[in-house]
Amino acid sequence: MSKPKKEYDLVIIGSGPGGYVAALRAAQLNMKTALIEKYPTLGGTCLNVGCIPSKALLDSSEHYHKAAESFSDHGIDLKQLKVNMPQMIKRKDEVVSQTCKGVEFLMKKNKVDVFYGWGSFVDAHTVKVKGDKEEALLGAKKIIIATGSKPNTPPSFNYDKKRVITSTEALNIEKLPAKMVVVGGGVIGLELGSVFARLGTEVHVIEYMDTILPGMDPDCSKELMKSMKKLGVKFHLSHGVNKVESTARNVKVEFSEKDKDKAQKLTADYCLVSIGRKPYTEGLGLENAGLKTDDRGRISVNEYLQTEVEHIYAIGDVVRGAMLAHKAEEEGVFAAEKIAGQKPHIDYNLIPSVVYTWPEFAAVGETEDQLKERGIEYKVGKFPFKALGRSRASGDTEGLVKIIADKKTDEVLGVHIVGARAADLIAQSVAVMEYRGSAEDIARMSHAHPTYAEAVKEAALAATENRALHI
Repeated sequence: MSKPKKEYDLVIIGSGPGGYVAALRAAQLNMKTALIEKYPTLGGTCLNVGCIPSKALLDSSEHYHKAAESFSDHGIDLKQLKVNMPQMIKRKDEVVSQTCKGVEFLMKKNKVDVFYGWGSFVDAHTVKVKGDKEEALLGAKKIIIATGSKPNTPPSFNYDKKRVITSTEALNIEKLPAKMVVVGGGVIGLELGSVFARLGTEVHVIEYMDTILPGMDPDCSKELMKSMKKLGVKFHLSHGVNKVESTARNVKVEFSEKDKDKAQKLTADYCLVSIGRKPYTEGLGLENAGLKTDDRGRISVNEYLQTEVEHIYAIGDVVRGAMLAHKAEEEGVFAAEKIAGQKPHIDYNLIPSVVYTWPEFAAVGETEDQLKERGIEYKVGKFPFKALGRSRASGDTEGLVKIIADKKTDEVLGVHIVGARAADLIAQSVAVMEYRGSAEDIARMSHAHPTYAEAVKEAALAATENRALHI
């Protein structure tokens, strides 16, 4: 039975990075806030089956790979090194549990009411939460839809969650596979592919485009592919998958080169489907609130993240733009502050993208191709990590920093990094670009020695009259 309706200033459907951060900011702004989550734990895809668990496995696999391949260079000799997959998965689960409990604690601390169950619209101001044992009706002055996304699994791939899997199932493989086929050379496919390649799995990546990470900087994409080839990853670019068939013990993938009839076949333990994600908007009862989605399942919003119904907002993966956790966070804060009457701001061009392989690949701003399309004259500065003292000391010499600046004004227009700690290094560039700084500004900043960040300074020097010091 439904209990009497509870009234709130703000009801948020979805507790991923966008939803829970929106709840925290709304609570800070003195709104009576409710957060709805269909799963038993908070955090959404990112914390439970995405960003956090994948990074835990990425770090574990990198530790193993270094122990196997480079510890002896450092004078560290190991005997009988082996992979303990159950322990690796156990540690990952512990990291996830601690992180999700942390979000739960923050909700209690900020007096956000959490409702577990399926949230759907009764009308434009009422949301029903259907839990395992009971239902609740929530009345809301404002509503934020933050239900995220799920893996795209076309019927032709015969996704069975056993041999044909997505990132969700890949995070729980407890027996190291001998061979894996990854369909899709994007962020998720490369990250998880690199996890298993480091541990000794033979990994094949099938990508329909002629490059991995389409849309990102080609120089850095090529540099990353070189590094992954050293891990033993085999790439099949400009190839499409025709058919995927699984049995209890293996999976067969048939694929062929674009515009050619001759098919190739691979038999593997698993086929990881990573060809993108789609908005999770089904079952929300959007029509009851006067809302609809486009042909890709997205909810249309204006520049203030408002839907067609003015008091209902939508953020994160269910709206236009990159499907990134930190983009959803920024939008969550934006929506909460807009509802509170403030004047928030987001520059979508300055939301960085990161690929958590090793070396990492991080980028912010525009690529050369994008600037060419816009007819903007630019200059480029590059610096390889192999010329950096800190990189030689740690043995992380792969990769480069590339800075693109306006040819006339020297304003930094794009920064693209493949290398150790690129995900952390990109923040400096975001800050500089937020204030429309120049390559010379970065070049004149003191960077501690020896650090990876010096490569950013050197690339900025290279973009400023080609005067890098250490190459």
